[in-house]
Amino acid sequence: MISPVIASFILFLSSLTMPVFALDPVSLEFFDFTRLAYNRQGMYVLGSWALLNLCVGAVGAFKSKGQIQAFHQMNAFWNLVNLGIAGFGFWQARQGSLVINFWEILKAQQQIEKVLLFNAALDLAYLSFGFFLIERGRRLVKDNWIGFGKSILLQGAFLLLFDVILYGFQHQLGIELLDWAKSM
Repeated sequence: MISPVIASFILFLSSLTMPVFALDPVSLEFFDFTRLAYNRQGMYVLGSWALLNLCVGAVGAFKSKGQIQAFHQMNAFWNLVNLGIAGFGFWQARQGSLVINFWEILKAQQQIEKVLLFNAALDLAYLSFGFFLIERGRRLVKDNWIGFGKSILLQGAFLLLFDVILYGFQHQLGIELLDWAKSM
């Protein structure tokens, strides 16, 4: 059986190539459309991850005790936030863009890249905090802290991988946009 994380990333990676074939790659609209399509598809993945964790976390929190219960509780709470972010991000990407000016498209492209890099730095902080909670929980014999720390490690690792992959696609699109502009 394939894990939900692997299945989510396979879906994510396969879906990212779809919008590339939708438009003729010689126009500004192609770059703007593709940037927004990557964002929409990323929000689908984040939202799916959040829903999966909410469901599993809610059930697991009621059917377990100690570290495992804390792990499931944190997963559920953490993914309430992820679901909100995914919903807002998807709504924003669905608004489309009336941008047809090269400089505005370049600015929007660079902005999403900056946001993804900032998020990746936050993800590293989450991982550090997860390790801290686990270590502190072991020293103080606090099972809840250990469970919370393990959950934060899982969520931080997923988000880091998610942000780095999405950044890679967006960054490549930004390079292609600049190359296109140079050839004009």
